[in-house]
Amino acid sequence: MRFEDVYVTATGAYFPGDPVGNDRIDDYIAPLNAMSPRIKRRILGENGIHTRHYALDTDGNSTHSAAQLAAAAVRDCIGTDASAFAGIDLLAAASSCGDLILPGFANQVQAELGAPAMTAASHHGVCASGMAALHHAALALQAGSHREAVVATAEFPSRLFKRSRFAPAGYNADFDAHFLRWMLSDGAGAWRLSRNLPVAGIALRLDHLHLKSFSGELPLCMQAGLSAGGRRWGDYPDFSAADADGAMLLRQDIRLLPQLFDVATHEYVQLAEAGIVDPAAIDHFLCHYSSRKFAPVVRRCLQLAQLEIPEARWYSNLAFRGNLGSASIFTMLHDFLRERQPRPGERILLFVPESGRFSVAFATLTVVEAGDATASRPPAPAAATPAPAADAAGADDLPPPPHSADPDTQLPEVARLLRELALVWHDYRSRVWRTPLVRRILDGSVGKADYVGWMEQWVPQVREGSLWMREAADHLTPKYAVLRETVHHHADDEQYDYNVLFEDYRNAGGRVASLDALRRNPGGEALNAYLHARAAQPDAVGLLGAMYIIEGTGQRIVPALLPLLRQRLGWLGKSFRFLAYHGENDVAHLQRWLQALEVAIGIGGREAADEILEDARHVAVLYARQLAMIR
Repeated sequence: MRFEDVYVTATGAYFPGDPVGNDRIDDYIAPLNAMSPRIKRRILGENGIHTRHYALDTDGNSTHSAAQLAAAAVRDCIGTDASAFAGIDLLAAASSCGDLILPGFANQVQAELGAPAMTAASHHGVCASGMAALHHAALALQAGSHREAVVATAEFPSRLFKRSRFAPAGYNADFDAHFLRWMLSDGAGAWRLSRNLPVAGIALRLDHLHLKSFSGELPLCMQAGLSAGGRRWGDYPDFSAADADGAMLLRQDIRLLPQLFDVATHEYVQLAEAGIVDPAAIDHFLCHYSSRKFAPVVRRCLQLAQLEIPEARWYSNLAFRGNLGSASIFTMLHDFLRERQPRPGERILLFVPESGRFSVAFATLTVVEAGDATASRPPAPAAATPAPAADAAGADDLPPPPHSADPDTQLPEVARLLRELALVWHDYRSRVWRTPLVRRILDGSVGKADYVGWMEQWVPQVREGSLWMREAADHLTPKYAVLRETVHHHADDEQYDYNVLFEDYRNAGGRVASLDALRRNPGGEALNAYLHARAAQPDAVGLLGAMYIIEGTGQRIVPALLPLLRQRLGWLGKSFRFLAYHGENDVAHLQRWLQALEVAIGIGGREAADEILEDARHVAVLYARQLAMIR
C-alpha cells in the first residue's frame, strides 16, 4: 500500500525495571527441571540476547500491567502535559496478550492513559500485529477520517514463563513450550502519526506498507491455548483442567520456521520485482528477528536473490532489549533514531516476519526535514510487471532457490531468472498448501487411507523421474553436451527412489502388490506426459525449470508435512523413509541444479532462461493439479 503525506512525527518506548543479564534470568524465570539449564545454555548461545527487561520482581509478582507498559510508551512519545492528546483522535494498539480477555487492548490502554474520547482499535496477534495497527492508523489518516493517531504496542510474556505456571503439568514442559522462556522480553513502544510535519526537527514519511498473511495456507507454528495433544483451552470442562494439560502454555514449533523464511524471501523478491523496494536505495535496514541465529539466514536469503542490503546498513536492538514481539519494531525504530541520527533523504526499510501462522510485513520510510514534505519522495512504481501466474502458457535453514554457493560470481541473467522463478514458486507453494490432501494434514482429519492413497498415485510418477531425465540427457546436441554427465548423475541418484516409496506404501498398508499395477491420477498422467514429451525434444534445457519445482517441493514442503503426518497418523512402521530422504537430500540436489542452470544460461543466454521459466510455470500447474486430485 502506497501512502501520501502520512508521517511518523514522534516515537516512544518503555522498558520495565533494570536490564536483566543472562546470569540473573533464573531469579525471574526459574528452571523447571534438570533439562532447563542445558536448554537455556543452548538458546542463549544462539539468540545473541545479553540483557532484557521483565515486568516482574524476583518473587514473580507483576510490577506493571501490559496496559501500563503501553501507556508509559505513549507518554514517552507524546508527552505528559494537559495538551498531550490535542489533535489525536485515534488510538490503535496491539499486543499478543493483554491483561484481560475482554475488552480490547486499545480500550485498556486508553483507560490507563485517562485519554479523552477517541476511536480505539485493538489488534491481537503475534509480531506483525503491531504493523497491522500501524496499517490501520495510516489508512485512517490517509482517508481523512482522523487527524492524528497514536499506535501503541506492548508485550508482557514473562508472566507466562514463571515456574509456577508449569506446576500443574509437573514441570515437564515439552521443548516447544520450554525454550521460549529464554527468548521473549517485556516492554512497549509507541509512534505518533500525523498528516502534517512537525514545526522543527525531522520526521519519517511512510511511503509503503506491505502486510500479508499466509494463514490460509500454512500450518500453525506459534500459539497459546492449544495443548500438545491438540485440544483447545475452551473445550476443557474447566480452566484448571486446561492448565493441567498444558493448554495455556505458549509454544512455538521451531521445525516450521524455515517456512517463514520461504514466504518472507519470496514476498521480498516480489516487492523488489514490482519496484516497491529498491535494495540499492535503502540506507538503513531494521529487521525484527527473534534470534541472532536467524540474522545470517535473512542476510543469505537477500544475498542469494542479489537483492542484498549491506550488513553495515542493518540495525537491531535485540542484544540489549530482547525479543519484544509486536513491540520489537517499534522500540527498534525508537532506539535507532537516538543512536544513528539519520539524515534527511535517507530511506529506511522495516521487516517483520511473524511465525504465529505466518505473516510478513515490510514498510519503507523516508527521513524528511520539517517543512519539506516532498523531499526525496520516491516515484510510484510505473506499471509494475505483475508476478507471473503459475497457470500462464543451503545451509539447513535456507529456502529453495534463489540459491547459490557464490552469488558474487553469478551471471546477471542467472540472478534475474532466479528472481522470476521465485515468483513462480511463491504462487505454486500457495496452491499446494491449499490442496485437499494438505488441508486434511493440517486440520488433523487425515487418515491412514489418505496417506496410502497418496503413495499409491505418487509411486508411478516418481518411477518416471530418472527415465525422463535420461531421455532429456540423450537428446542434448553438442551445443549443450557438457550438461549430459550432470543430468545422468542426478538421474542415478534418483533411479531407485521409487522402490523406497513403494516399500513405504506397502508398510503403511497399501494392498497393490505389484508396482506395475499402480496408476497415476489424471493430474499425474498429464504431468508425466508433459515431461516425457519435452524430454524427447532436442536440447530441452527448460526441464531445469521442472526440476526446480519438483526438487523444491521435496526440500521445502515435504519436510514441513512429515512431522505433521507422524503426529496425525502415529506409528506406521517404516512408512515415511522416502519423505525423510527427500527433505535431507534435496538441498544437495538443488545445489547441483544451480550449477547446471548457470552452465545452461552461459551457453544459451536469455533464450535458455525463458525456456526454463516457461517449463517451471507449466510443471508448477501440473504438479499442483496432481496433488489436488488426490482424494
